[in-house]
Amino acid sequence: MQLRALRLAALSEIPINRNQGFRMNVTAIYNGATSTVASVISVESEIRLNKALNGVIDDVSPVTLSSAWSRVARLLLLASLAVGGSVGNVFMISAVVVEDQLNKRGNAFLVNVALADLVVTGLVIPVSVIVILAGHEESLATCRFEWTLEALCFLVTVLTLAAIAFENYARLCLPAERYANVTACHITAVIVFLWLLAVIAVVLQSTFDVGPDFCRRRLSAIAMEQAVGASLLVGVPTLITIFFYVKLVIRVRRVTRTYKPPAAFSWDYELTKTNMCSCVMFAVFWLPFGLAVCVNSFKPIGAHVLYNLAWFALSKSCFNNLLYCVADRHFRSAYIKLFHYCCCKTTVSFSRRPRGGEGGRNASDVRLRVHIIHSYASPSSCRPAVARPNGRDVYEL
Repeated sequence: MQLRALRLAALSEIPINRNQGFRMNVTAIYNGATSTVASVISVESEIRLNKALNGVIDDVSPVTLSSAWSRVARLLLLASLAVGGSVGNVFMISAVVVEDQLNKRGNAFLVNVALADLVVTGLVIPVSVIVILAGHEESLATCRFEWTLEALCFLVTVLTLAAIAFENYARLCLPAERYANVTACHITAVIVFLWLLAVIAVVLQSTFDVGPDFCRRRLSAIAMEQAVGASLLVGVPTLITIFFYVKLVIRVRRVTRTYKPPAAFSWDYELTKTNMCSCVMFAVFWLPFGLAVCVNSFKPIGAHVLYNLAWFALSKSCFNNLLYCVADRHFRSAYIKLFHYCCCKTTVSFSRRPRGGEGGRNASDVRLRVHIIHSYASPSSCRPAVARPNGRDVYEL
């Protein structure tokens, strides 16, 4: 009887132990899921807290502009900037290639600036258009891609503007034999060096993650390494640009007081003044954003202010080509010819430098002149009349 009682007790205890084990496992799984959900919630709350501390919660995005605007408005604005800016930058590059007065080795730096702007209007802005069109939220990878290209094109433009200032000074103020030392190979090497220098600087900044991170909305103070790099890569080229342009203007005004310069010199000086206006335009678009980033290191500024200023600075790449069309006659003429050739499908002839021929004139120029001014080029209009016997004009051969 005692043995039977022990067996019954053992059998009765088995389900109880199984239920207890099952309950313990369920409790462990539930606790693990609870801790996982709690960790996710804590991360999301931390991200929201960072956004709130920065003064904005999903207000202005570094990829898709302000959420207060409608989706259609943002899509139309960015698409217009991308299309108009890309076409304008392509026209600017083509104008330097096809227009004879602009087809000079020093203007390769202008092509480099237009190429950097084309990267922004042809890659950076279209990515934002695709994100808005797809209706997705911004991702860290997309934001990093855009801001990396923006920083790269910004550094290339700053360095190239300094090279343009030096080249303009050498072209207008130095003797011809000294300017001849600036060969096409030298200019190509300088352009490649500028791109490599900008790539190295951007890679180092991304690798060591120094300074503010706009994609993660960590608008912290500027690190010492980033301040030193900005001083070398932005401050020094800016001072070089100002120095050469001021010196150029002083020397040109001093020389032009005594004699009238030739037409080629006037055209080059006109292009130089357009380059100066381009530098001023670059400062107008980018200086507010740079000052806001510097001030944010001492006094916190709202993230919506920084992102709006960043988008304003980014739009510079869409309007720089229009400045050259308005301010320089040769760019304007080339734009008109390119427009007629691309849009109207008409045959246009671009000017060419006279090579060979009698008197240094090109045969095509002579044919064009005879075709346009036919009455002045005909033999009957060039021979003087000496008498009119029997009512007829007699010309002296």
